[in-house]
Amino acid sequence: MTGNPGRSRLGDIPYDQWDFEALADIAPGMKPPDLSVVAFFAHYPELADKWLPWNRFINSKACELDRRTREIVILRVAIGKRSRYEWAQHIKAARAAGITDEEIGAIGAGTATGVTGLLCRAADEITRDSDLRDDTYAELAAHFSERQLISLAFLIGSYSLLSVVFGAFRMELDPGLDPGDFDTYLNGDAEQKGT
Repeated sequence: MTGNPGRSRLGDIPYDQWDFEALADIAPGMKPPDLSVVAFFAHYPELADKWLPWNRFINSKACELDRRTREIVILRVAIGKRSRYEWAQHIKAARAAGITDEEIGAIGAGTATGVTGLLCRAADEITRDSDLRDDTYAELAAHFSERQLISLAFLIGSYSLLSVVFGAFRMELDPGLDPGDFDTYLNGDAEQKGT
């Protein structure tokens, strides 16, 4: 592994050399925090300048999905894509959105019910198959508008992409992030799928 093994496979760029303008969407109105994800995007300011505004949009109320819905989906995508970084990063956000530890456990284990279970099923189907079964789509359409359904698919796709990229570069957890029972959920997921 090259670079700083505490962040990713990429070499470390000193914080004072980051392009803060390109990274501004990470923390609008403030200097970007010295976190692994920000350090990653510091390597490619032009990409950061395009991706970060999109990510801020798709993970905000502007996309017409409430915060709870977004965090349920992101957590389930993290399980499907085996992304320890996204899981750990979004546990805190999920709790802030009112998702209980019991619900987080059910999302991780794939045992959530009701609308939460439906969202998890949608995340699993899109992540695994790039498709939604007809019955899943019909159930989603009973709960969400067409614009929300489009946002849901884009949210799942966006966090699938981030999970793949962060996995390829072996993004390390920032200090203070705890993945909790992540590995247990992966093992249970693997057993359910027969792998």
